[in-house]
Formats: sequence, C-alpha cells, structure tokens
Amino acid sequence: MQRGTFKLMKSVNKSLVLNKIRKDGPISRAQIAKESKLTPPTVSSFVKELLEEGLVKEKDLGKSNGGRKPTMLEINYHHFYIIGVDSGSSRVDVILSDLSGKIYERISSVFPKDMSKEQFLIILSTAVRDILSKVKQPEKVLGIGVAMHGVVQVETGTSLIAPSLGLENIPIKETLQNEFNLEVYVENDARAMALGESWFGEYGDQDSMMTVNIGNGVGSGLVVDGNLYHGAQDIAGEIGHMMIDIHGEVCECGNKGCLQTFISGSSIARRANKLGEEHYTSGKDVYEAVQNGNTSLKEVFEETGKLIGIGITNLIHVVNPKLIVLGGGVMNAEEMLLPAVHKTIAQHALTLEAKETKVVVSKLGKDAAMLGATALVLVEIFN
Repeated sequence: MQRGTFKLMKSVNKSLVLNKIRKDGPISRAQIAKESKLTPPTVSSFVKELLEEGLVKEKDLGKSNGGRKPTMLEINYHHFYIIGVDSGSSRVDVILSDLSGKIYERISSVFPKDMSKEQFLIILSTAVRDILSKVKQPEKVLGIGVAMHGVVQVETGTSLIAPSLGLENIPIKETLQNEFNLEVYVENDARAMALGESWFGEYGDQDSMMTVNIGNGVGSGLVVDGNLYHGAQDIAGEIGHMMIDIHGEVCECGNKGCLQTFISGSSIARRANKLGEEHYTSGKDVYEAVQNGNTSLKEVFEETGKLIGIGITNLIHVVNPKLIVLGGGVMNAEEMLLPAVHKTIAQHALTLEAKETKVVVSKLGKDAAMLGATALVLVEIFN
C-alpha cells in the first residue's frame, strides 16, 4: 500500500468508532452511538468509510429488541498484512502476519561476523523483499515494524548503538521506507516485546505492564494504558545496564556490575564453568546439561533466579507495574528460575501488595519481539 494511502487511512482510524469495534466487537452501529455518545449519522459515516477501507466488516445479525435485527460490525483482521522484523545479535527473523497476529510466512537470515552497516541493511532489505514476494496482493501490506536490539532513536528509526553487532547509527527506517514505499517503525526489541505482549498476550486489561527480556542481553519495556514509555532520550527500559555491584565484572557497555553480567545466558555459562566440571559456552548448554542429568548445575539457575528477582524487585520499587512478563532464551529454564524469582520478590519487596506483584513467563515465547514489531504498526492504525 502506498504511504499516502496509509496516512489517509490513519486519519480515519483515529476515530473512536474503530477502537470501539476492536475492543467490543461484534457490535452494532446503534450500540457504538449509544456508548460513544456520537450521533448515529456520525457513526454511520465513519463505519461506511471503514467498510470501504476494508478494516471493518459486517457479520451475522444481532439480537433484536423488538424491531429489525441489527447488523453487527467487527474488525476485518485477516484482510491486511504487516511485516514484522526481529533483529538480534546473530540473526534477523522476519514474519508476515495479519492484524490479529496470525503468522503466515517466516524468513531467517544469519549475520556474518564483522558485518558492516551496509551489509546489515542489505541483509535486512533482502529478507523483507523475500517476504513481500510471497504476498499475492502486496497493496494489502500496511507497514513494516522493526524490533532492534540496543539503543534506538524512535523518531528517526535509527539504531544508535547495536552493541552485539558492534555497529552504530544505522538508518533502518530511512533505508526500508525508501526501498519499499511503506511506513516503517523501529523500536528497541525489549520495548517491542512489551507491546507484543500487551496486544497479543491475552493477559486481560492491564493499565501497567512491564516485560523483561533475558537472553544474550537484558532489556525491558513498559506499557502504560496501551502506550510504550520511552523516556527523555529513548533509553527507558535498559535495565540490563542497571549497576548492582560497582566491584563486579565489566559489562559490554564499559561499566562494572551491570545486572546483565549476572543474569544473561553468557553469565550463566560463566558461573557454571567456575564449578570446574565442563566448559559451557552458553546458558542453553548449561540448561541442556541439567536436562541430561547434571543436577549439580541446578544451583546456578537457582542463583540466577535470585538475581533476576533482585532486579525485578528494583523495578517494582521504581515503576510498580501491575504485571511483569519475563521472556527471552534464559526463561526456557522457567521451572528452575521462576520459584527463586517469586521467593526473592516476596522477601525483599517493600509492601505486602508489592510482594504479590504478578510475575509470569511470556506466552508468546520467541515470537514476542516479532509480534511486537507488528504491533508497532497496529498502534499507528488503531491509535
């Protein structure tokens, strides 16, 4: 779809009517008018435009209250597509989904070592082009969302610092928009994950929700009343670089004792190696060793759970969210980590209510950031 058309649609989609249909559909025109306090002709006018755009569809007739049965309205979730991109430390994953988060196509590309900015952008563009080639009606693609690790300047869609790739100032939004003539939104991967969990995690209405992504790095995202919180300089959520031991190990950011140096996958391997049994290169290796019967390594995960719990207790004291969702590769060891996380919070949080903060593991798993990338486009459509 041409970018101009998307912007026209966006101006229509800002209406109360569209979100009323999204949140409460199937719903009749009369119900929308009554509950939104808009006049019936105004509602009908908006609905007519939304039907023409294809974002809304009519379905079976509703129940009658004595007169003619009303025609019900709902979002036409399967009519349009969004491209979601998750760019990590070693690979990029791209999906094609509809507005409901249903995934139709997937493509992955592995990054070469010592990659340049130009090579990165070529790999990214190629993966998006390959996904687009699978769409029979490319005009139905509404936009591209990109979840990028590191520090992202959201307004310009620039990756300012991608520490795992050793790259800086990558013009992701500019490059993709120029090539594909689609609206592009770029966000930090942990914040994108938060948005994905908010839209697709099915946790019910949460006025404040935080996600913590624990893998090769550690990041978080905060969603308040459906909106991501970015902070003054777009670094809100960088809890992996919250220093908890000024005499600790040096982090990739240059500081000592960051939370990331205690709970990331590589830190789990490092602590396991100190036991002197075998050499492990990743947290996944340590987890697999436990699964294969090496129970002595369980203490490494229990200690990691305590350390995660300390980090989350700090978050609870600063932000006080209603729900915290944990994701990332490290949380594959949920059964060994989560009890220690809950216990630590119960021991150290300030109040009884804070001690009982709901902390769960992501339902979306490895797809959370990719679906969060698609949600970046959904936010623009619906909000």
